[in-house]
Amino acid sequence: MATPVKVYGPPFSTAVSRVLACLLEKDVPFQLVPISMAKGEQKKPDYLKLQPFGQVPAFQDDEITLFESRAICRYIAEKYQNKGTIGLFGTNPLVKASIDQWLEAESQSFNPPSSILTFQLFFAPRMKMKQDEALIKQNESKLVKVLNVYEKRLGVTRYLAGDEFTLADLSHLPNTQYLVEKTNRAELFKSRKNVGRWWEEISTRPSWKKVVEMQNA
Repeated sequence: MATPVKVYGPPFSTAVSRVLACLLEKDVPFQLVPISMAKGEQKKPDYLKLQPFGQVPAFQDDEITLFESRAICRYIAEKYQNKGTIGLFGTNPLVKASIDQWLEAESQSFNPPSSILTFQLFFAPRMKMKQDEALIKQNESKLVKVLNVYEKRLGVTRYLAGDEFTLADLSHLPNTQYLVEKTNRAELFKSRKNVGRWWEEISTRPSWKKVVEMQNA
């Protein structure tokens, strides 16, 4: 029996949860290895051999070690392309390019403001840290501009890269989950007809519902 792939990190981490969702979509068995960030376990020498930047996740598949959640997801989708959700990273060069451009949009345009808002609005209060209202306002404005682009796109196609669910959509799940369900900024998404419809579809997929269960366990 093959050794399950290993994912190192806590499921509440947005980057870790992105990888978990991908594995569940592809029906790939995995072992989640706990890493306590509060105790600084991500900075210990043994872990730094897996993830040299001391962040989560780290990923192992036999002798292969990877870090950076989007790269891990691309690898999983390619290696296990005939398992689970087919076409998660496309089935031809043009589709892959479309998925990649929206993954880049997520990484470069959506992730920076949504990550800052997620931290400021959800994590900071729980860590007894003062919220930066100016930073919140600035990044909410940035996110609004991105969501306006998404609203137009999702009026043309069912999902970001076309009419099939792909990594481009999956990659948006972690931060959006926090903002919609754990903060008072849900209307940023739900007030937009197409974005709201899209979020309802992707957030109710069995894979993501399982990840949320793991986060709440």
